[in-house]
Amino acid sequence: MATDSKTVQGAFGEVLRQVRTSRDVSQQDLALEAELDRTYISLLERGQRQPTLTTIIVLARALDVDAADLVKQTTSLLSQSN
Repeated sequence: MATDSKTVQGAFGEVLRQVRTSRDVSQQDLALEAELDRTYISLLERGQRQPTLTTIIVLARALDVDAADLVKQTTSLLSQSN
C-alpha cells in the first residue's frame, strides 16, 4: 500500500469529495457547518492539504458520518490503488 503523504492526501480528498457529494452538500455548506474556510475544503479535496485528526472529526460530524469511516474508506482506496 502506497503511504507517502501526497498519496494519502489525495486519497482522503477523494473520499471527502465522494461523501460530501453523496450527501448533496456543497463545499460552502460543509465549510460553514464545520467552521472551516471553503478554500480549505477545496484544498483537502484536491489533495493539497493534509487534515489533522481534529479536522477529520469536525468534518465527519458536519457530514454526519463516523470519522473512522472516513479513514477506513481512505485506507481502502489506497489498497485498491496497488
